[in-house]
Amino acid sequence: MLPMGPERRQAVTTRHLTRRDMLLASGGGLAAASLPLAGLAGEAPAQPKRRIKQSFAWGCYIRKDADPLQMIKAAGEIGFASIEMGPEQHWKAIQDAGMQVAIFGAGGGFVDPKSWDGAERSITAAIEKAQKYGIKSLLSLTGNRGERSEKECIDNCVKFLPRVAKALEQAGVRLCLELLNSKVNHKGYFLDRTALGVEICRQVNSPAIGLLYDIYHMQIMEGDLIRTITENIKLIGHFHTGGNPGRRDMDDQQEIYYPAVMRAIADAGYQGYVGHEFGPKDKDIVAAMKRNFAVCDV
Repeated sequence: MLPMGPERRQAVTTRHLTRRDMLLASGGGLAAASLPLAGLAGEAPAQPKRRIKQSFAWGCYIRKDADPLQMIKAAGEIGFASIEMGPEQHWKAIQDAGMQVAIFGAGGGFVDPKSWDGAERSITAAIEKAQKYGIKSLLSLTGNRGERSEKECIDNCVKFLPRVAKALEQAGVRLCLELLNSKVNHKGYFLDRTALGVEICRQVNSPAIGLLYDIYHMQIMEGDLIRTITENIKLIGHFHTGGNPGRRDMDDQQEIYYPAVMRAIADAGYQGYVGHEFGPKDKDIVAAMKRNFAVCDV
């Protein structure tokens, strides 16, 4: 074998150098090797992207022993756009912190005609409250199926909803019918599949009637989240999140990859809110707020 020239000998030696060796050999020594870390340490925290307007349910994150005003302040600083379904006494403080109340509950039980009068009164009162605070969405539950057939439940919803649709339209408020799972958490609940809600909205044919698509619940009932969401995005007025199984944090202990779902929602042109409706595992609720916000900030 012929002896290697200096150029070939250098090339062979270089193949065995580590990245650290290369940095040290570049002339800067340990100081050069530490430059990338120093640069990162000096960088300002990344600003929220806010393609998704994130919210969370008051009762899930703001516990009884917490200072509500401090928690509201923390949520606003993290980048949340809303705190939903909280006590009315704190709505002004939420808005003063630069956030909105995305949605609150009103009426329900539409599958049962006996509930119609009470539901209409509740929704009518909620519309007035929503106008006072500039809130654009209300949440309603259809109620349990009981002994009724699927068709009867749909028909009853379609008969009732026009009683409130005109007032909702005039107020610029949307009533969102929540999709829940009937397999694990809400046995007997009627509106447990997207197609049922879509059919009700189609028949009522009012821009003031839409769906609250709960990602956790629909993962349990039907999966196929991104396709279903994008195909029906115009009917969806609000989203809820939660990890499955367990309805807890959106972490690596559950099966839904939320960043992809959030990107699909944003790419579909959705302009509403996504609310986190689950109890965080972390005792440090502000840390949980930050962590779950980051998951959906795509």
